[in-house]
This record gives sequence, C-alpha cells and structure tokens, in this order.
Amino acid sequence: MNATDEEMAPAVRSILERARERTGGDSRLSVDARSFPDAVAAAESEGRVPVVAEVKPTSPTTDGVVDHDPVALAREMVAGGATALSVLTEPDHFGGSPEALQRVREAVDVPVLRKDFLLSEAQLDVVESDLVLLIARFLGDDLASMLEAAEARGFQALVEVHSRDELEQALDAGASIVGVNNRDLAHLNVDLGTFEDVAPAVPDDVTLLAESGITTADDARRMRRAGADALLIGSAIMDGDVRTNTARFVESERAGGDGDEHATGTTDAETTDTTQETR
Repeated sequence: MNATDEEMAPAVRSILERARERTGGDSRLSVDARSFPDAVAAAESEGRVPVVAEVKPTSPTTDGVVDHDPVALAREMVAGGATALSVLTEPDHFGGSPEALQRVREAVDVPVLRKDFLLSEAQLDVVESDLVLLIARFLGDDLASMLEAAEARGFQALVEVHSRDELEQALDAGASIVGVNNRDLAHLNVDLGTFEDVAPAVPDDVTLLAESGITTADDARRMRRAGADALLIGSAIMDGDVRTNTARFVESERAGGDGDEHATGTTDAETTDTTQETR
C-alpha cells in the first residue's frame, strides 16, 4: 500500500481490516459491461450533468441508516436523470451487500458501479457489475495487477486517487476512468480544492469523476468548471427524496447561478460533516 494503516483514520483502518478478511467468489466472472463513458457522453449530448447517484444505506461519516428497498431507490434515481448508479457492497460499515447490487443491476438499464474496498483478485468474483472501484491508496503496487484482472473479466475500473502522485500511479497502471476523492483518508476532512488541484493533470482521453463533498448545486458547478466529466454523489442524494435530489444535480447547469442553495436543505455546518462516504 502507499500508506500505512497508522496514517489513516481509525474508521478507515477498521474498514481495511474487515476487507482483508473477506473471501472471493466461487468462480471467475465474465461480465458484459454497460459502457460508462458512452453513458456520460449521452448525458452530455442531452444537456444533463452526468451524475453517478449512490445507493448508500449508511457510512461512518453519516448518522442513521436508510432502510428503503435499494431497487426502489435506484429506480427513483434513474427517474431523476442519473447517468449511472453506485451501490455499496461493503456490509460491515456501509450496510451494503452483493445481493443488493445484483437486484439493482437487474432492475435498471444504466451502468452500475460496485462500491467496495477490493484488495485481492478473488474479491472481484463476488458479483457482476459494470464498474468496480479500485482505490490507489489501498492497492499501492498491486493496482496495475488488479486493474488488469478487473478488465480481463470485462469490468470497467474506476480508479480512485487523492493526489497527483496517486494519479500518476493510476495512469501508469493504464486507468481510463479516474475518480478524484476530495476526502482525505488520514483525517476524513473534505476539500473540494483537491479535485481542482489534481484535475489539470488528467489527460483529455480519461473519463474524470469528482467524488465526495458535492452537497449543493454550486458545488456541482464548481467541480464541472474544474474539469469533472461526471459527479459521484452519495449523502446529498440519499438525504431526502432521491428523485428530486438527483434531478437538482442533473439540472444544476441549466439552473445556473442560483446561489448556494442546498439540494437537501442542510446547513453549511452540516454539509461539512455529512458529505460523501469514507473510502
């Protein structure tokens, strides 16, 4: 790994410990993935902000648990204009499951990302999805081999980075879809300036996502101005009516300069603590 466990927040260390204990699937998967870059391009052509809406029951940085049916939530997000969905499969800290992802993917026709903390090749074989998350900071020198293993199965890989050094590592490994996480795993603080710092170094042929801390329409516009092809949004969509919240972000560029109106009606102080999930 690029960072020792001691350099990470206790919640993240706990997540990694449990992730190391999880086994893989019974057999190697072969996936016919829906194209995420094509979905992003289609949304752009229709004048929609490409939003990856996240089905997230809970997280270490949010209060309470959302126990609504994940399929019902997913359908509402798609009805609100989501370009793709992210579904948590981490069970211990986020309340997710592979079964929830399977049900969601069967119910919608947009690309679905498996959001989990994957540390070994065998863990790729648990459930079919269109994309899998590979976190550069957690995988370190194993990133290239995990990316190769994912793509050999037909998955598209969203490689997550937090710095320019991690971006260089991701590009060297062959990543074509990159997400910049605005959350620092060492302290769990969120700074949208992280994306603004890393984005200029991303090649034009890479599909680029902004992740974490996008809580208002102004945040969405800020990330798009900085170069985000798509936005991955969790808490700000899950907090309230998910169709309405998704639509507000999808249509944020049409609305334009309507101030810092929060999509979920939360206060500035609240959004500091309830932004996108820990990774």
